[in-house]
Amino acid sequence: MKSCFLAQPMSRAPTFRVRVEPAIRSIPAAAWDACAFATPTGESNGSSAKAARGLADRAAAESKSQAPESFSEGVESLSQVLESKSEDAESTGEEDSRNPFISHDFLSALEDSQAVSVGTGWAPQHVLVEDAEGALAAALPCYLKAHSQGEYVFDHGWAEAYERVGGDYYPKLQAAVPFTPVTGRRLLVRPGPRAEAARAALIAGALELARHRTVSSLHVTFPTAAEWKHLAELGFLARTDRQFHWLNEGYRSFDDFLARLSARKRKVIQRERREAQKGVEIVRLTGTDLTEKVWDAFFSFYMDTGSRKWGRPYLNREFFSLTGSRMSGRIVLLMARRGGRSIAGALNFLGSRTLYGRYWGAVEHRPFLHFELCYYQAIDYAIEHRLARVEAGAQGPHKLARGYVPATTYSAHWIADPALRRAVADYLRRERAYVEAESEELAAFAPFRKDGVS
Repeated sequence: MKSCFLAQPMSRAPTFRVRVEPAIRSIPAAAWDACAFATPTGESNGSSAKAARGLADRAAAESKSQAPESFSEGVESLSQVLESKSEDAESTGEEDSRNPFISHDFLSALEDSQAVSVGTGWAPQHVLVEDAEGALAAALPCYLKAHSQGEYVFDHGWAEAYERVGGDYYPKLQAAVPFTPVTGRRLLVRPGPRAEAARAALIAGALELARHRTVSSLHVTFPTAAEWKHLAELGFLARTDRQFHWLNEGYRSFDDFLARLSARKRKVIQRERREAQKGVEIVRLTGTDLTEKVWDAFFSFYMDTGSRKWGRPYLNREFFSLTGSRMSGRIVLLMARRGGRSIAGALNFLGSRTLYGRYWGAVEHRPFLHFELCYYQAIDYAIEHRLARVEAGAQGPHKLARGYVPATTYSAHWIADPALRRAVADYLRRERAYVEAESEELAAFAPFRKDGVS
């Protein structure tokens, strides 16, 4: 696909140009990262919000010749949704100012390795907003999808229902980091006096792209809480889900963390760590430690475990070499060795305040070794380096007993067809209530001492 220009998205901002770039390597890394690692813009002022909402309505109206009223259907209780989630959004949606997954290095490694490509069903369609001088003012990592794999926000049921009544759910647009269920900014806006207008142009440009590609929908997955709220205010359908994150409450050591747990849970973790470490050496590798030989070993773990668990792992061997060469200082690879032979590993990425656990694999089964490498060693590292949190990936209620607590994740969805939109909106109303109730129930089972009782 070639780069294409979209229709001027904002009549009030003629100095902006919006275009779509099908390869991130064509975008200067410094320009992309200036947007990705910028201080997020605040809530939009009335005029920019009104302009973006107007463009949202127009895109919905033009896409598949539907009426503009369809865009607002299903959001009549939106203010209640946002109010009920505002406190949670503030506590769980704190941003990492150096989130590694929205960096040019990470996204370009996905594309350059061909893990993300037209052939894998992830065709890059990055939306760019440029100012009058041609400088990048905002960017949206976006992909034209032919399936719903590798997203971790599940819409397979929506696709099947739509196709049963004769609709075409694919292609769709996905604003996301492929294969990465990690909260982070999606509306990447460079700071400046026109940042709000650039953000409005970015959202309008994404909706114009949806119309241009005649897709069924646009999905913004794992945005920050503030972005989720802003998109919901513009009429996107609001969705929530849950992960488990470990939060550093100022612990001085792992034993200090254990002291906060009930006696029974504390003893369980101590026993699991003893069992996992029997006859095993655990090493941390980063920077120049990440040799090709190390990546060969880890890739064998990743493929073995991934093939058994998922059928076909998403990443290839070249991806690990590319991330290792481009991001070595932001990688912490925890490897387990027995008798001088590497038998398991857990790959983590570093942000400014968070350790992100991403991939795990093993070629030898050892009791509790998965917990040790993925959860306990990650906590050790976070305490030692005074990081605020550990995010250990999607799913996993078993993490709760190991000190990881429920944290809300977010997604926002624009759907062109009014009938499908109504059905999805009704489903999401019920799903949000379920997620909230379940998270509250799970939090009650956290292993921490209550009222000072061990």
